[in-house]
Amino acid sequence: MNLPTEVFGEIVVAHTPEELGEDQAEQLVEHLTNLDKSKVILDLDGTETIDSEGLAALLAVRDGLVGNDGELKITTTNAVNRKILEITRLDEHLEVFDSVIDAVKSFV
Repeated sequence: MNLPTEVFGEIVVAHTPEELGEDQAEQLVEHLTNLDKSKVILDLDGTETIDSEGLAALLAVRDGLVGNDGELKITTTNAVNRKILEITRLDEHLEVFDSVIDAVKSFV
């Protein structure tokens, strides 16, 4: 999986694809847990649809990163994505920010 990414020191910001579902979930987990940096911000703004496999992938990425002394933070200004995270209560298990800058600052 080739995700657009940006690097801010020890932090990688990855931008998710338009769809985050069964077809992308396994690749997303593998890609993000095998980066050379373990502090990852996942920007969901470009994602239009997220299914249960995509949501499970977010938790799998978090677990994989925590196992390597890392961390996953989520950013989104997309109201639908934010509502999905709230309804599924994933926002209680993942830190969710309105902007990449806020998420980057939270690592300091």
